[in-house]
Amino acid sequence: MAFEQPLPQSLSPSRLADFQACPRRYQHASIERIPQPATYATAKGRFVHYVFERLHQLPADERTIDRTRDFVASAADEILTDDVRQEIALDDAMMTRLLDETDTIIARYFEMEDPKEVQHEGVELRIGVDVKGAPLYGILDRLDREEDGSLTIVDYKTGGLPNRNYDSHTFANAELYAALCEAHLGERPTKIRLMYVAHGQSIERPVSEVVTNARAQAAAGAWSRITRYYDEGDFPATPSTNSCRFCAFKDRCRANGVAVPGR
Repeated sequence: MAFEQPLPQSLSPSRLADFQACPRRYQHASIERIPQPATYATAKGRFVHYVFERLHQLPADERTIDRTRDFVASAADEILTDDVRQEIALDDAMMTRLLDETDTIIARYFEMEDPKEVQHEGVELRIGVDVKGAPLYGILDRLDREEDGSLTIVDYKTGGLPNRNYDSHTFANAELYAALCEAHLGERPTKIRLMYVAHGQSIERPVSEVVTNARAQAAAGAWSRITRYYDEGDFPATPSTNSCRFCAFKDRCRANGVAVPGR
């Protein structure tokens, strides 16, 4: 079949992950743009990211915990739209939970680092650049300039701590961000820091040229397949227990005859 919708003009790390998990998921999310309802976890993530973005837009000497808490009210106005409230069935009890968890995260964040000492090149930094023939686009939570002049990619995580046996997957998106930075800025970050703010812990990994090039090459290969599948009019489904478990489109796939595992 031919798609009525145009092919997206860029590929983000999250959409790349969709494609790598299952090309059909990419088709539904990125080409057909079928809405994916918010969940409590996604709403909470956007809520907390909004607060920290506003914090680090302040002059360094104004980045206090009280000023951070001041942004919670505006986060509720901006992030918890009527649609989101309906999708997550937000009631008073859930709102209380969200506010309590956010306040705990803010307190734990201030135990992790002093934001007054952070020097950054940007927050919610949008970078779009061609890398090895693939039009990549990403939004960095923060890009820090360290005292020695090097760059560090900082990514806030509001979910659970990862199993350390899966470091390769854990750092995959950020390593692609490193390739974006190098192509756009002419400078490769030397370190990635993932801040698990709900747990008050960070994990770090140095950035290597080999891994960054591999991530960029994988993205370029994926983009080549995306354009081919688009021209052919079909993105194959590749069901598996892991890829289907939390997919928003599995009922649609089942209805179309795809052997989706599980319920």
